[in-house]
Amino acid sequence: MAALPIDDPFVTVEEYLHTVYEPECDYVDGRLEDRNVGEHDHGFLQALLAAVFLNNRQSWGVYAVTEVRTQVKQTHYRCPDVLVVRPGTPREQILTRPPLIAIEILSPEDRVSRMQVKFDDYIQFGIKNIWVVDPETRRAWTVDRFGMHLVESGELTVPETPIRVVLSELFAELDRA
Repeated sequence: MAALPIDDPFVTVEEYLHTVYEPECDYVDGRLEDRNVGEHDHGFLQALLAAVFLNNRQSWGVYAVTEVRTQVKQTHYRCPDVLVVRPGTPREQILTRPPLIAIEILSPEDRVSRMQVKFDDYIQFGIKNIWVVDPETRRAWTVDRFGMHLVESGELTVPETPIRVVLSELFAELDRA
């Protein structure tokens, strides 16, 4: 696999799927879209969330992967920061089925309008649980077809599962890093 610069004007799906990008990027209708990554808090929170799911893998019946290409439409590939999948879901190197949860961690450069397009892709793809976490403001939201909803309970949960991520604990770990 070759590495191509992110500013190439047009890339075919085939090129995208056979190229390694550092950092990984999204692909939308022939264009590569930067993902805002590379900052300490973003990276640590991403690792921490993946670890929470790994540590609860048996009791919650799920596992997490990070930055896995996910084909949300024929010519739209997204790479959520963290994906949560149920064991038994067919193992794919590029996901073509909705995961249980998609988690996006905000970076200071993220814009609501750009994130909303990504969330719309996730919703149309069938992802029922979309979480957004902001390490700077220490807040989180859930996203659905009605918009973004601030998590006021202090916990990110998935209905009808034991999954429960306590935000105060998550951010306390970030503060200790």
